Amino acid sequence: QLQFVESGGGLVQSGGSLRLSCTASGFTLDYYPVGWFRRAPGKGREGVSIISSNSDSAKYADSVNGRFIISRDNAKNTVYLQMNNLKPGETGDYYCGKTLPHMYGGIHEADCDSWGPGTQVIVST
Repeated sequence: QLQFVESGGGLVQSGGSLRLSCTASGFTLDYYPVGWFRRAPGKGREGVSIISSNSDSAKYADSVNGRFIISRDNAKNTVYLQMNNLKPGETGDYYCGKTLPHMYGGIHEADCDSWGPGTQVIVST
């Protein structure tokens, strides 16, 4: 089965930091851009960030730009999301998905696949 396994979530106070990891299972990550998405309670999945296959480009949602950093280690088949200065409204389940190189552009759920079970982030006030 081709999917990601996300980890690193947890409970953190407002203003705190977490580092999420997303490891590919059943495929090699090198070729694919990978995005991070989140689903807040009762809402749909929204794009947070995406990184190109060779790390030469990354994009961020306006709400996280300057606070979150996406990175990847293709040798470890893993993509990371460093989240700093977290806000209570960023509570939710975080997922990653891959897309094809020619589709790299925005952070669009519809362009991605291989979703994992997600990792839960709770930001307390």
